[in-house]
Amino acid sequence: MKQIKRFKISEALQLNNFGEEINVKGWVRTRRGNKNVGFVALNDGSTIHNIQIVINIEQFGEEFLKPITTGACINVNGKLVESQGKGQTVEIQATEVEIYGGADPTTYPLQKKGHSLEFLREIAHLRPRTNTFGAIFRMRHHMSYAIHKYFNDREFFYFHTPIITASDAEGAGSMFEVTALDLSNPPKTKEGKIDFSEDFFGKQTNLTVSGQLEGELGAMALGAIYTFGPTFRAENSNTPRHLAEFWMIEPEVAFNDNVDNMNLAEDFLKYLIGYALEHCKDDIEFLAKMYDEELVERLRFVVDNEFVRLTYTDGVKILEESGHKFEFPVYWGADLQSEHERYLVEKHFKRPVIMTDYPKEIKSFYMKHNEDGKTVRAMDVLFPKIGEIIGGSERESDYDKLMDHVKAIKMNTDPIWWYLETRKFGTAPHAGFGLGFERLMLFVTGMTNIRDVIPFPRTPNNADF
Repeated sequence: MKQIKRFKISEALQLNNFGEEINVKGWVRTRRGNKNVGFVALNDGSTIHNIQIVINIEQFGEEFLKPITTGACINVNGKLVESQGKGQTVEIQATEVEIYGGADPTTYPLQKKGHSLEFLREIAHLRPRTNTFGAIFRMRHHMSYAIHKYFNDREFFYFHTPIITASDAEGAGSMFEVTALDLSNPPKTKEGKIDFSEDFFGKQTNLTVSGQLEGELGAMALGAIYTFGPTFRAENSNTPRHLAEFWMIEPEVAFNDNVDNMNLAEDFLKYLIGYALEHCKDDIEFLAKMYDEELVERLRFVVDNEFVRLTYTDGVKILEESGHKFEFPVYWGADLQSEHERYLVEKHFKRPVIMTDYPKEIKSFYMKHNEDGKTVRAMDVLFPKIGEIIGGSERESDYDKLMDHVKAIKMNTDPIWWYLETRKFGTAPHAGFGLGFERLMLFVTGMTNIRDVIPFPRTPNNADF
């Protein structure tokens, strides 16, 4: 074939240099036609839209067209012309076609349309080639870029925190252990327990559940940082909202109080969703048409409304007096469920809500206590359909008070001695929050299962891809 400049299909669809020969490459979505002409819908992943390739049967021959089936990969030189069909402005009249790789129609799993999302999860190695997952993963890229752009433009520093750690930031206990020991014959102590002193790191270590504690160290030196990386939970949860491996964005800011923290969270979320509406328009429209007709309206709902600021105590009172029958009971001290959070957002206020001042018993040890002795300066951002999308707080910066907290809950402080010590040397007020990236992706795509917004979901009994 002649060497001609290649255009991505997203670029080719915008061209108007009709009559010129261009090159495109991609995977066949569909092929149709008659005895005189073949029409191939070609897609290279750069856009949700296909470009039509018109193949003259007399020029190429019927036998040549047979391997060009759904899933095949081809290289095309051809003249760019105005399209005569509906739904497209340009098409390519093929002059040369090279078949890179065929896809046997009797065995290719995506030969037919209309596969369920459940089926596609079983072929995660191929599902990115579908329109749905092409749209989702392009949006995942754009959202990742928007996160970095937001913080970079506001002079935050991207801070890399460890994936292997000896601490448990959330006190959850459900962590994946990391070891280089021979599990069939591990060294033992005199008491018969595994002797981790002989392990690679000389102690018991795990995959991180959060970069927050280390992120606070960065904020105490650089002022404003954010982390964006993988985190892990060994919870045996087979629900549409849980993954064993997921990504977290965690900013930490020196000298911020909880009001500053809420302002940052609201501005951050509005920026990200506004970015999606502006830069992912075609993919959002496709997902709205296919899965969630209220998607655009819900995204605009967040961007166009000021977030309500509401204390936990007032929120519980509203729920108790609502007359609504909830699956889980509501009372002061309860850890609110998604149904409670969504009621406040969708039914009562009809606006996103930032709930503050939670009971100290249901929040983490590092949160600053309020003067009432009962609540902490926590803040959770509540969204429609999702419920909690961000959780954060002002951190306790006083060494003695923090030590009182950890002693009261009988927490082992040995793995976090370094975290506690930062309160001894130049301590300062600071605050931060965590945004689960996949929770964000659920919201901006309208999908309902978290396994469908990450390329290779890690869940119980599933690490195949």
